Amino acid sequence: MAVAAAAVNVFRTITQVVGVNTISFYTAPVGYTGVVLLSQVTNIGESTQTITFAHRRNNTNTEITKDLAIPAGDTANLLAGKLVVETGDSLTIVGSTSSGLKFLSSVLETSNL
Repeated sequence: MAVAAAAVNVFRTITQVVGVNTISFYTAPVGYTGVVLLSQVTNIGESTQTITFAHRRNNTNTEITKDLAIPAGDTANLLAGKLVVETGDSLTIVGSTSSGLKFLSSVLETSNL
């Protein structure tokens, strides 16, 4: 009986309503490296909101955007290019409102084996 091999490449689409508490929305799994292809946030609220988007490794946060202002009804791309997320690294987001920001990200996970 043959054992199924793990996928070499896996695409992920992540959606999240951004809140006022920092959340980790993606962590690269063991044996994989994540390549973030797109990360954007839309302000569906009635006033300008802010977002902080960060990379976390070994409990150290590196802000990619910090308190980025997004006008009402507007969308912001949070990355100018691609971002590599190594095994165990994670990405976090936090906003200035509990329901006015909607986040979308596309990640390609590729096997390290």
